[in-house]
Amino acid sequence: MARLFIFAWQFLTAIPLSRSTHDAKPEELAASMSWYPFVGCLLGGLLVTADRLLSHVFSSQVTSVLLMLLLIGITRGLHQDGLADMVDGLAGGRTAQARLAIMRDGRVGAIGATGLFLALGLRYAGLNALPAGEHVAFLLGMPVVGRWAMVVGAFHVTYARSEGGLAQPFLAHLSWQHLCVATATAGLVLTLLLGPWAALSCLFIGAALVRLSTAWFHRMFGGVTGDLLGATNEVAEILFIVIVPVVLFR
Repeated sequence: MARLFIFAWQFLTAIPLSRSTHDAKPEELAASMSWYPFVGCLLGGLLVTADRLLSHVFSSQVTSVLLMLLLIGITRGLHQDGLADMVDGLAGGRTAQARLAIMRDGRVGAIGATGLFLALGLRYAGLNALPAGEHVAFLLGMPVVGRWAMVVGAFHVTYARSEGGLAQPFLAHLSWQHLCVATATAGLVLTLLLGPWAALSCLFIGAALVRLSTAWFHRMFGGVTGDLLGATNEVAEILFIVIVPVVLFR
């Protein structure tokens, strides 16, 4: 169990936990996804701690920017990179293979940069508009929802690249049991933070949106890639902090 957690943590963050745990088997990589929401909860705890400390020194606007920088730094900007690559691929490719080829290019185009700028702007607006007294719930819940969404998006899908890639072992071996563990973890955290009905609504609506996105990925890209899962995380986090507070506290 600890080995799987270490794989999940080291894949999702830039903070090494162990140098002795290497050479993960494909089945272990897939099983580690059941730990993704728990890793998200730990990242949320770091955000909450930083928010408490920074808010004593800086304005809410500056604190929101610093929290964004902290999360991007800890996660190596993987999800932002995936979102920018996806937008570039959609803008520049007319076929699935052309879109995948553009996504593989390490450079970020103008359209991808614009999409990333808009995503960061929405995240900033959502963080800055969080209801007073609810920062803990949403700073903890945001990374949990994003990483759970990646597990939902990776379940029972086709890897888009015929030559394989980094995300292929995860997609090929992710099982129903792994998805259930991840969903139970995310559900428990959201229930403690928001209450049972809000948690159930987030999971139900979130799963529906992610699976619709997955179907769309198959149509536009011929399947799912790691970049598309990263984009899924980014969009899920933004929707969570922008929409859920409005619904719950309007």
